Amino acid sequence: MSIEKILQSLTKLDMLHKSLLEIAYKKTEAIKTGDMDSLNQLLKDEQAHVAGISQLEQQRQTEVTDYLRAKGIAPTDKPTVALVLENTNTNEEKEQLGTARNKLLLTVESLKYQNDLNQKLTLQSLQFVNLTLDTLRPKPDQINYSKSEVQAPSKGKAYFDSQA
Repeated sequence: MSIEKILQSLTKLDMLHKSLLEIAYKKTEAIKTGDMDSLNQLLKDEQAHVAGISQLEQQRQTEVTDYLRAKGIAPTDKPTVALVLENTNTNEEKEQLGTARNKLLLTVESLKYQNDLNQKLTLQSLQFVNLTLDTLRPKPDQINYSKSEVQAPSKGKAYFDSQA
């Protein structure tokens, strides 16, 4: 059994992750400009990509398991490409597989970085909104009620007037 199917899955995974990375870049711009309509659409696009990646990842794991079984290696809970690399005989296959794996890992690392940046920007935006709300919202001790509306009880006096 050859590694062609695994290589195809890795290439497709890399393409989907790169597309997801493009969405992450667009999310960064939408967050910076406060474009909520674009951000909502990008989040929907992102969810579709994640679903596709999840499905493709399951396929890749099945292909790795099948490859390892064909080599007489018992399947593991986490069938990895690294395990295939350890059990591949030809240098050409090792090189192709290693290159495809490394490309995917680099794309995933870039995606993690961009998502981390987006998370930080979103948090900063929320902090700014809260700060703005805090400055606009009056503090309870700043509210000035007239004496005829509200009177704080004095020490030693009853809370209720018995003349009701």
